[in-house]
Amino acid sequence: MNQSNPQDLKRESKEEPDIELFGIDEVRSLVQGSDHLGNEQKVVTRFPPEPNGYLHIGHAKSICLNFGIAKANNGECHLRLDDTNPVTEDIKYISSIVEDLAWLGFGSGKPKHFTSDYFDQLYEWAEYLIKNGDAYVDDLSPDEIREYRGTLETVGKESPYRERGTNENLELFRKMREGEFEQGSKVLRAKIDMEAGNLNLRDPIIYRIIDVDHPRTKNSWRIYPTYDFAHGQSDAIEGITHSLCTLEFEDHRPLYDWLLDHLPVSIRPKQIEFSRLNMTHTVLSKRNLKYLVDEGLVSGWDDPRMPTLSGLRRRGIPADAIKTFCVGLGVTKTNSTVEMAAFDACVREYLNENAQRRMA
Repeated sequence: MNQSNPQDLKRESKEEPDIELFGIDEVRSLVQGSDHLGNEQKVVTRFPPEPNGYLHIGHAKSICLNFGIAKANNGECHLRLDDTNPVTEDIKYISSIVEDLAWLGFGSGKPKHFTSDYFDQLYEWAEYLIKNGDAYVDDLSPDEIREYRGTLETVGKESPYRERGTNENLELFRKMREGEFEQGSKVLRAKIDMEAGNLNLRDPIIYRIIDVDHPRTKNSWRIYPTYDFAHGQSDAIEGITHSLCTLEFEDHRPLYDWLLDHLPVSIRPKQIEFSRLNMTHTVLSKRNLKYLVDEGLVSGWDDPRMPTLSGLRRRGIPADAIKTFCVGLGVTKTNSTVEMAAFDACVREYLNENAQRRMA
């Protein structure tokens, strides 16, 4: 009787995948064709998950892409935990991300980066924008801000607080930091263009009050940067050269570039978008997966029925089979949906070629 050893199926992947398996794809070609690097500057990418849930197979595609492109260009890839929203984040998610990444064969023994490590610098840069007249404190309510922003068919309307003086804005922003205002009563907005065709450029919020303790910084902060503000600036701080994002962030790239243009950063990262992994009959939304866990519809994030990496591991799927599947997908800038049967076939083929067999 032929049998495979379960321990062989669940073992950690010890090495990052052979980059030659990636082939030439659209995104990799864009990286190799970049002209913004200096002669001696190496390629540096990053994988920046938010610690508000477990990693799933969709993240595996991004992991393989970011670490793979860095390896192909003799560069490096950073693991950065994007911990800017203490309401949804938890230390247990940080631990699970590190564990899953190591199981896939990436990041083991390398330092972790946290956006919260840069809170002081990000705050300093927010004040820099205020001093240059490029940001202001707004007292409009969240509903009013949405109303004033307008729509794709109608232009936005300027806030009555848009022309506050520099000194008043600085004083209010510092009081926001000290916790002197209630959550939702004030925000800091970049001063760009309320008539811009791209809604992300209509004076976006870059800091908001969140009266919740942070998993790492505890009660040191009562204001937190938004993803759009922290994203590009954290890239610049870490010396990231290529910031690879899924396609939903394509419309955010003009804001990414605007902030880099208006801040004294020494490194100029380049954002490149790629298509995310969509699979038939599979939920790949952390919000929806969390609902299944919270409602007790599954036993946990590592339930074998879940598409999380920990769930796939419990199901007995080897890490290398997942990487082989992700590598085989290729990467483009066009959205598509992959049949779940293709994943199952890839796993069967991998096991057939690699599972140890015993005769009894």
